Amino acid sequence: LHPVAQSKSTVLIEGESGTGKELIAMAIHQNSPRRLGPFIKVNCAALAEGILESELFGHVKGAFTGAISDKKGRFELAHKGTIFLDEIGEASAATQAKLLRVIESGMFYRLGGTTALKTNTRVIAATNLELAPAIRERKFREDLYYRLYGLGIHIPPISERFEDLLHLTAAFAV
Repeated sequence: LHPVAQSKSTVLIEGESGTGKELIAMAIHQNSPRRLGPFIKVNCAALAEGILESELFGHVKGAFTGAISDKKGRFELAHKGTIFLDEIGEASAATQAKLLRVIESGMFYRLGGTTALKTNTRVIAATNLELAPAIRERKFREDLYYRLYGLGIHIPPISERFEDLLHLTAAFAV
């Protein structure tokens, strides 16, 4: 884990639900040079497309009904830290394109905005989906996959990690 934490590369963590992907992402952040910066989590599956885009990139006043003031997005909030994009495989094609841009250039626009903003944020993403079939079916962008997969971590199911069960049981025992 130490070499991954010390790297500046993006990280893609793949594994079934409940295997500890978020804990691994937090451990990477906490052991990285960015540990003093924020660790911002976004569940891409829990938010509708328009809301997800606003959460990630922020919005300007008047961008949509109910946007009564400017709002910083999670990429702005994660500046000099880490953003954890959980369930990245659920992001829409439009959101994937915008994520690719911010990963490649560090630049993004708030929803409804015309000024490019810059962020210095490390991206760690996770998915419980197998992305190779999603790429073949054009449900996930291949170029985004390769940008996210700077460093890849595959987490085996808990049923294959019996040695971890003792540690997990001890951690949750009251």
